[in-house]
Amino acid sequence: MASEADLRARLQRAGQQHLLRFCAELAPEPRAALLAQLEALEPEALRQHCQRAAAACARPPGPPPDLAARLQPLPPERVGSASEGDPQTRRLWEEEGLHQIALNKVAVLLLAGGQGTRLGVTYPKGMYQVGLPSQKTLYQLQAERIRRVEQLASERHGTRCTVPWYIMTSEFTLGPTAKFFKEHDFFHLDPNNVIMFEQRMLPAVTFDGRAILERKDKVAMAPDGNGGLYSALEDHQILEDMERRGVEFVHVYCVDNILVRLADPVFIGFCVLRGADCGAKVVEKAYPEEPVGVVCQVDGVPQVVEYSEISPEVAQLRAPGGGLLYNAGNICNHFFTRDFLRMVTRELEHLLQPHVAVKKVPYVDEHGNPVKPLQPNGIKMEKFVFDVLPFAKNFVAFQVLREEEFSPLKNADSADRDSPSTSRRALLAQHCRWALQAGARFLDVHGARLPEQPSLPGSAEPPAICEISPLVSYAGEGLEEYLRGREFRPPLILDEATARELQP
Repeated sequence: MASEADLRARLQRAGQQHLLRFCAELAPEPRAALLAQLEALEPEALRQHCQRAAAACARPPGPPPDLAARLQPLPPERVGSASEGDPQTRRLWEEEGLHQIALNKVAVLLLAGGQGTRLGVTYPKGMYQVGLPSQKTLYQLQAERIRRVEQLASERHGTRCTVPWYIMTSEFTLGPTAKFFKEHDFFHLDPNNVIMFEQRMLPAVTFDGRAILERKDKVAMAPDGNGGLYSALEDHQILEDMERRGVEFVHVYCVDNILVRLADPVFIGFCVLRGADCGAKVVEKAYPEEPVGVVCQVDGVPQVVEYSEISPEVAQLRAPGGGLLYNAGNICNHFFTRDFLRMVTRELEHLLQPHVAVKKVPYVDEHGNPVKPLQPNGIKMEKFVFDVLPFAKNFVAFQVLREEEFSPLKNADSADRDSPSTSRRALLAQHCRWALQAGARFLDVHGARLPEQPSLPGSAEPPAICEISPLVSYAGEGLEEYLRGREFRPPLILDEATARELQP
């Protein structure tokens, strides 16, 4: 370990010598912990990070003045749809996806480094229960979808197959996530096929470019955003692990979408048959000002443009058919080839530009007293996973129905959107639709049939409480043999045991 004098000299060069101002007061153990943390911060990189954060934060918000003239929607030939077009083409995509899964060429990669601060919990979001009848967590739902898609591919092609699950965590989420998976026996997945790794951490910075001391003995650190994926893949040799397993295609997604379809065969097959090296699922924007990024082109190059960078006038523009011109909402759901990820990690990662997130960062004042600020006081610099889209040689977008594939969990129940209640309603409404489409009928307490038009996510509760285990159906398939012509008094919990009882 470097001496305290050496560290003082390094921090002096970085312009961050204030990080040691309480060092003399510390007991041996916390003092050693602080020095170890500071030793890991390379002085030139620290200096550049703090300067870049302050400069980026000082730039005026809003759209760049020339952006509107450079924007274009994605050309139609780059876009596919899960719900429109020829059903036979969709079946071809699905068959190709299942074929690649059966060949063990597909992996899923979960971005799970963020904390559940906005949700109001101190543990990782994947451990959260939104209040389903089964009380399943997001992690359990996702694990069961992996097991089901493996089963579908195996049955279709008469072989056993594996979809490895890579989980990118952070300093905050690795320990709790690993413990949670062990306590739940990895949800009956082979632990050797669940690979957890950590993303890097970066110091939080004040508006004038000083790294923040969270405690006398600790620098405030934050994950480097979901775009930290690319350096983390290199740090932990994840692409080498994929190569050993024969993985060629990777489905990357965020932990908080309760409707996410892991290793979605339709999406995988669409991208593979189009020869894409990079793909993104999108949903149609609900309204012009919806706070989601837009997948479009800037100077003819595919890109996600943040909603804050698009002027209200541009957001309101309409296409000839009447829909929004810029309607492809980004949902952080991506396809990459392993070769594309290798090119990014080895040659292009250093070109990614960090984004500013202004946050309330706990700190110690000049007297060493802990302070929890009431207003944002610091900058966290993040990279985004979609920042690599401009590097793609063949980028495609795949539009899916929001009510079938996108309901994020971001806020506490006091919010009117993206909350546990809206996530729960979205899943139960979807499962109610699936059951009705499969021929089920629901009765009220008096034996009268309930309405057959389930509500859409975010509105009232569906007419009947129905939860279908992912182990029974991945995307609504195969339910007729259990449900056709049958009447149920809700709640209906269709798990594996109930399915066996209902088999003819």
